[in-house]
Amino acid sequence: MKTCPKFTFGVGDRFAHQAESQLTAFIEAAKLGADIVPVWNKSNREHTIIGSEPSGTREAADHAVAALGWKNEYLLDADHINLNTVDRFLEPCDFFTLDVADDIGQPASAEDVSAFLDRHPELIGTITIEGIDAPFEISREEATRIANKFLLATQKAGAIYQFIIMHKSDDFVTEVSMDETDSPQTPAELLVILAALSDAGVPVQTIAPKFTGRFNKGVDYVGDVAQFEKEFNDDLAVIAHSIKAYSLPAGLKLSVHSGSDKFSIYPAIRRAIQRTGAGLHIKTAGTNWLEELIGLAEAGGDALALAKEIYAKALDYKDALCQPYATVIDIDDSKLPSAETVNGWTSEQYVNALRHIPTCPDYNPHFRQLLHVGFKIAAQLGSRYTDALKLHRAVIAKNVTTNLLDRHIKPLFL
Repeated sequence: MKTCPKFTFGVGDRFAHQAESQLTAFIEAAKLGADIVPVWNKSNREHTIIGSEPSGTREAADHAVAALGWKNEYLLDADHINLNTVDRFLEPCDFFTLDVADDIGQPASAEDVSAFLDRHPELIGTITIEGIDAPFEISREEATRIANKFLLATQKAGAIYQFIIMHKSDDFVTEVSMDETDSPQTPAELLVILAALSDAGVPVQTIAPKFTGRFNKGVDYVGDVAQFEKEFNDDLAVIAHSIKAYSLPAGLKLSVHSGSDKFSIYPAIRRAIQRTGAGLHIKTAGTNWLEELIGLAEAGGDALALAKEIYAKALDYKDALCQPYATVIDIDDSKLPSAETVNGWTSEQYVNALRHIPTCPDYNPHFRQLLHVGFKIAAQLGSRYTDALKLHRAVIAKNVTTNLLDRHIKPLFL
């Protein structure tokens, strides 16, 4: 089993042109004293939309590492894979995010639930976990409810893990995604999940639970920050307990999915990892392509016109673009500028509306979210878009590096 580094940071590069500018942020962070491992990620859906392959993501990452002389570790994530999609990721990837969302809430067999609870009498009764303010009670009835909700999902994670092991060596990191469910997991639920993953033979090294609040794509957290902080700290305590109780990997850590641009919760995360010494995985896939658009807008001329065209087409196809992301975006149509309005914008107006600086009076999170899911429009433009990325590489690279380093890495780690 590959040991997952303590701090890992997921970076998306949908068009595979920004790996060097992304890696530059990690090089600068290392100079400042933060050792963070980049994890390039791109989901099967994104590969399908773009028309790319995971091997291309690997090539871009490898090329950036060689070009910039990066001597530290880096990883490639098979992002949100299942048994139907894992094949194309097997060879190039060394980090696998097992997506079992479809099985959460689907009950396991009554025999499996009963056998699980019989194996784990410690899960019933008064549970005391160091780091959680007070003991909590789990009745047999409550334990049965939790097992019915999550046991089948952990069994599916085990099946995916065993499939990967059958087709490649065990030199990879395993993450399990449990964030796509209806409500945040309680400490009791996370405890049961981790016990079940251990039983399923999954050496989980990072787990993504669901937290309170909304984690919409590319914009800030919406919710009760104090409640998030409590849940995050309680989850850290459950993980520390479960590592010992269920012989899980010593470096098991929390993962925050849709973690990009969640600026308001970064201080809480920072406090928690500094206090406990725990590791962290943050996924930021998606913001990179918006930095490309910002760079094009800054470049002006034909590049600005291209950025405006992408918005106009995204507006035309809004419903289709938004549908796959309906649960992780929140767009108010009345706050979307018309294509005609945007067509009259200067570079500065376009950039200010899109760049995620919440204190800027021109910032428009609805405009930003629509463009976030609008990468399919750029993909359909083909070489028109990628040629523009090459032509304006320098201004785009500056935006990509600055976004990662100053808005994400520094607030969390420096």
